[in-house]
Amino acid sequence: MTNENSSSRPPLYSQIDVAQSSYSSSSQEGGHSGNDQTGLLRELLAAQDRQNALLEELVGHLVGAQKQRATELGQWKQANPHLARRCRSAAEALGKIQTEFLESLTEEINDNYEVLVDGEFMLNEFVDRFGPRMAHLNGLLQVLSQLSAAASPPTPPKSS
Repeated sequence: MTNENSSSRPPLYSQIDVAQSSYSSSSQEGGHSGNDQTGLLRELLAAQDRQNALLEELVGHLVGAQKQRATELGQWKQANPHLARRCRSAAEALGKIQTEFLESLTEEINDNYEVLVDGEFMLNEFVDRFGPRMAHLNGLLQVLSQLSAAASPPTPPKSS
């Protein structure tokens, strides 16, 4: 991250002035010099500052990618408003299908709890039967929901 960006916002952490104090004379009696402790604390502080700078840079990259994705998605929605509305209705329908699927999945678990706990083969069969379908269903629902999220003002409801 550049210095221009970091100077425009307040720092996340303040500087700590680590100076030798009267406590250091008593710590010297224990075998550690105050200068050693001060040096270690300064090194820790410098390492923490480097970590903070790297984290700020990482967050900047992630936010930039997210903003770019949101911009592209908004442009797609403006170019395809009819398809975006259809994605919304498809997402709602798929949400209902997902609810029914979850009901059958939970019923299967509740009815066969003992068999699933005791038998690894039956648990693997259960996961093979429901797992991929659940994962794909969730993925499809997520894509449809993202493509249909309201970017433009909502259309007025149709009067009957």
